[in-house]
Amino acid sequence: MAESARKQWYYSTRENFVQCETRSFSLTGLLVAVTIAILWIGSLGFLSFVDICQLLPVWILVAILGRTFIQTGLFIVAHDAIHKSVCPSNHQLNDAIGQFAVTLYALLDYQKLAINHWQHHQQPGQAGDLDFHNCNCFIWYLKFMKGYLNFRQIVVQFLGLGTTFITLHFGLHIPVPNLFLFWILPIFFSTTQLFYFGTYLPHRSSNAENSHQATSSNYPLIWSFLTCYHFGYHWEHHEYPFLAWYDLPSVRQVLDK
Repeated sequence: MAESARKQWYYSTRENFVQCETRSFSLTGLLVAVTIAILWIGSLGFLSFVDICQLLPVWILVAILGRTFIQTGLFIVAHDAIHKSVCPSNHQLNDAIGQFAVTLYALLDYQKLAINHWQHHQQPGQAGDLDFHNCNCFIWYLKFMKGYLNFRQIVVQFLGLGTTFITLHFGLHIPVPNLFLFWILPIFFSTTQLFYFGTYLPHRSSNAENSHQATSSNYPLIWSFLTCYHFGYHWEHHEYPFLAWYDLPSVRQVLDK
C-alpha cells in the first residue's frame, strides 16, 4: 500500500474507533500513563548514580529486568495512544502522551508508528503487514525492525541517543556502565520482549482460523502481565482494538465463559 493511501486509511479508521460509543472519558488511561512515565524517570534517575561495584550480580540483573519491563510499558502507553484509549475524549492530549512516551522510549516517530500499526490491523498476516514475516524468529525480528525504522530514523536515533548519552555522562557525571546497563540495554531487551510476546508468538501461525490471523496465549494473569502487558491476549486486542491493555483480561474472561 502506498504511503499516501496508508495515511488516508489510518486517519479515517481511527476516527471510526474514536466515535465508538464505548469510548467514554476515564482518568484510568491518564493515570496509568503518568505512573509508567514516573517509574521510568525515577528508576533511571536512581540507578544512574548507584555504585554497581557494591551490588551483587543478581541485583544488577533484577534492576535491568525491572527497567526493561518499565521501558516496555512506555511503548505500551504509546500503543494505547495510537488506539486512542489513553485519553479518548481529548485527541490532542492523547497523541501528545503517545509522542512523549515513544520519545522517552527511543526517540521514535509517533505518527509513523501509528500509520504502520494501523496497516497491521488492516491486513494482518498478509503481504502488506509490516509485523508479519513468514520466516524464523531471528530473521523476522530483523525484518520487523527494518520495516519500522527507515534510514533517516536510524540516523536520528543514533545521533539523538548518542548526544543524550554524552550529555548525561559528561554533564551529569553519570558513569558509562550505569548508562549502558540501566538505559541502553533495557531499550534493546524491550524491543525483543515486545516483538517476541506481542508479535511473533501471536502471529507466527499464518493459518490461524480467524480474520485477524492471531492467536492468544493461555498464560495466567500475572504471567500475561509480566510477559507483555497482556498483549499475549492478542486475538482479543485485534477484535477490540479500542480497549486499553489493562482491559484485555476482562474481555478474555468473558469470552472464556
